[in-house]
Amino acid sequence: MNPLSKLSKPRFSPTRFKKTRSSKKPGSAPGTIAHVGNKVLNDIIINIHDYDLSHLTVKKIDSIEECKPFVDTEAVTWVQVMGLHDTDTLKKLYDEFEFHPLVQEDIVNTNQRPKIEIYGDQMFIVLKMIRIENNRIEHEQVSLLLSKNFVFSFQESDNPFFDAIKVRLDMEQTRLRRGGTDYTAYALMDTIVDYYFTVLEELSIQIDEIEDELMLDVEQEHLKSIHNLRRELIRIRKSIWPLRDSLNSLLRDDYPLIKDETKLYIRDVYDHLVQAIDNVDNFREMVSSLHDMYMTNISNKMNEVMKVLTIIATIFIPLTFIAGVYGMNFNNMPELTWEWSYPIVWLVMLIVTALMIYYFRKKKWF
Repeated sequence: MNPLSKLSKPRFSPTRFKKTRSSKKPGSAPGTIAHVGNKVLNDIIINIHDYDLSHLTVKKIDSIEECKPFVDTEAVTWVQVMGLHDTDTLKKLYDEFEFHPLVQEDIVNTNQRPKIEIYGDQMFIVLKMIRIENNRIEHEQVSLLLSKNFVFSFQESDNPFFDAIKVRLDMEQTRLRRGGTDYTAYALMDTIVDYYFTVLEELSIQIDEIEDELMLDVEQEHLKSIHNLRRELIRIRKSIWPLRDSLNSLLRDDYPLIKDETKLYIRDVYDHLVQAIDNVDNFREMVSSLHDMYMTNISNKMNEVMKVLTIIATIFIPLTFIAGVYGMNFNNMPELTWEWSYPIVWLVMLIVTALMIYYFRKKKWF
C-alpha cells in the first residue's frame, strides 16, 4: 500500500472554467453598458464607509439617492459595490459620481485584463482576485475607481475578502484613517496581492505532495493533477502579469492622485507582485518537471515489463528449439526409441533453464 495514498486527493479541486455569457452585441458604441460574465448575486449590495481621523460612518445603501450626501464631502468615502449584473442600478450610480463612459463599460465586463488607466481626475484600476473557496481556486474581477475624495470598489460576489480593511478602519489614529483615497486604494490592492500568496502556498504544497507520490508509484490520476496544475498556473500568470507593468508605470510616472508617500507603499505591492510572478514561473517549471518525472516513471515501468517478457521469451527459445527438434515425424530418430529419452529431454531443458537464469542473475538483469 502506498504510504502517501492519503495525499492522492488534491487539497483543492481544479477550477472549472465557466463560459461567461456576453450580452454585448458586436459593433456597440463605446461606453455601452452590458454585463459580460456570470450572475453571482441576486441583488446588488452597496456599502459606504465615510471616514477621517475624527469620524467613521458605515452605511448600507438601499437607493442611489442615499449616496448624494457623500459625493462632495471632505472626508474619504469608500463605496463598496458587490454584484455587477444590475446595469440599471449601476448606471444611476455612475451618473451620480460622473464616471467616464469607458469606465462604466469596463466595470461590468469581467473579461478585462488587469490595467491602470487615467480618465481626467479619476484613476481606474482593474485587478483579479484569486482565492481558494470551497476547496476550489476562484478568480474574480475587482475594479477600483479612485478620485480626490472617494474610492469605489466593484466586485462580482459578496465574498468578505476586504473585511480586514474594515477592521483597520474601526481603529482610530491608523494610517488608513489618516491617509487619503490613494492610501485606501493601495490598501485594497495590497489585500488582493496578499491573497495570491495564499493560493501559491497551497499550489506549492500540492506540487510537493505529487512529487513525493511519483517517487513511489505513478497512477493515471497523477497525470490529471499535473495537467490541472499547469492549466491553473497559466491562468494565474495571465491574471497577475499585466498588473506588474501597470504598477511599474504608476511608480515611474507622476499622477496627481497618488502622493509620493503612498508610492513607497505601492512599491512594496509591486515587489510582492514580482515575487508572486517569480513563484508562478518557478512552479510552472516544477510542474513541467513533474510531467517529465511521470513520463519517465511510466517508461521505466514499461521497460521493466518488457525486460521480464524478454527474459521469459529468451528462456523459452532453446526449450522451443528442443521441443521442435523432437517433435519432427522422421522415422530414423534413435532418441525416440530410448527408454529414458523423455526424462532426459526434461533434464536437459531444466539444466538449460537453470543456466540461463543463473547467467541473467549474474548480469543483474533481474
